[in-house]
Amino acid sequence: MTDSITLYAFFGDAERAFTLTDPMIAELERLTDLGVGAIYLKLVNHAHPAKLLKDIIRLGLIGAGTAPEEAAQLCAAYAENRPLAEVFPLAFDILEARWNGVDESETLEDVARNAEADFERFVGAAA
Repeated sequence: MTDSITLYAFFGDAERAFTLTDPMIAELERLTDLGVGAIYLKLVNHAHPAKLLKDIIRLGLIGAGTAPEEAAQLCAAYAENRPLAEVFPLAFDILEARWNGVDESETLEDVARNAEADFERFVGAAA
């Protein structure tokens, strides 16, 4: 059961589910040649390649049931050539959901408020 690690968030044109299942974590580790802990630390420390953000989003979509082709198309449309400050919060939240789980009592308004706060922290840290 993946409910405790599935993040629901708005991406592109709709709210979508994102889950980094064990096979998706293995693929992310294969793509980066890093363990999941090292990947997490790279994100926390803003020491990651830009491509990692898109890979996390794409694999999160696939892990939640989106067809791989559709996940790639969504990322091409909504994660490529966008400001990193827009893409980072979602990628981080997807990995954070797998790392710490999600709070099932959290409402969509809570999710939106937390995403906005994450974005503000990220922008403030980058300044």
